[in-house]
Amino acid sequence: MARRAAGGTGVKGARRPELRLPVPEPYEGGGLEPDGDYDGLEFKDADLGGQDGSGARFMDCALTGCALDETRLRHARILDSALSGVRGVGTDLAEATLRDVELTDARLGGPQLHGAVLERVLIRGGKIDCLNLRTARLRDVVFEGCVLVEPDFGGARLERVEFADCALKGADLHAATLVDVDLRGAAPLEIGRGLDRLSGAVISPAQLLDLAPVLAAQWGIRVEG
Repeated sequence: MARRAAGGTGVKGARRPELRLPVPEPYEGGGLEPDGDYDGLEFKDADLGGQDGSGARFMDCALTGCALDETRLRHARILDSALSGVRGVGTDLAEATLRDVELTDARLGGPQLHGAVLERVLIRGGKIDCLNLRTARLRDVVFEGCVLVEPDFGGARLERVEFADCALKGADLHAATLVDVDLRGAAPLEIGRGLDRLSGAVISPAQLLDLAPVLAAQWGIRVEG
């Protein structure tokens, strides 16, 4: 059962992934293949830049310290897997499925996850610039201790999503749907677009004060001393 957040708000907490990876075998292949099937493998310090793993399935895998520059993983399925210290620019995960996944200490620029499905995903530490989650579906997702710069949630559906000790800068919520989204742990909390989509989210009193000037400007309210 999903736990309820503290403070009497009634917002439902996200269910985190509970990974119990078997001891993985080292990956000794020459590179990713479209529609490949990778089960119980460890990709360690591998340079996967520019490779095409579109439609591939990763099950019980560990990716550690891998380079993902322009790696194509469109429609990939990443299940019961852990990614640690991955880095790259322009990683393409459009319309991919991530379920029971932990992503820790990532350094990513412009990753494409539009139309993706994320369920029971923990993103902890690291920094992600221009994360594209347009029209994605996020359910039971936790952003913890990470920095998100200009993430795009346009048209996405967020259900039971938590931001814990997380910096959220210039977020775009245009046309997004939020259900049981806990933003109280976001500091700073900066909404570039879509303030009107915050229905279904919970924020702290301090965050409300920080957002007040933007809300006043949006509603045409003049504030004078």
